[in-house]
Amino acid sequence: MDKKQGKEESILEYIEHYHPDSLLANGFDSAIIGVTTGFDSGRVVYDTRKMVEILLQEGDTTEEEAWEFLEFNTFGAWVDDKQPIYLDSF
Repeated sequence: MDKKQGKEESILEYIEHYHPDSLLANGFDSAIIGVTTGFDSGRVVYDTRKMVEILLQEGDTTEEEAWEFLEFNTFGAWVDDKQPIYLDSF
């Protein structure tokens, strides 16, 4: 197991232990940058730019297509109050 994979597993174990009701975006574990605290406690936070990078590495898509896919299928989808938060980092 490489260092990156070990870090991802540690993050997922943390979420499972402390916030078992949190929802995850399948296939984007390496884009997780944190978990919310306070009123919205336990919502997993993803870096949108990292999510696009993951899609670009996975297949035959342009950056514009990756953004469009995520905006339509992920960012705009309402599931429930434990769904992830998607952060556009600068």
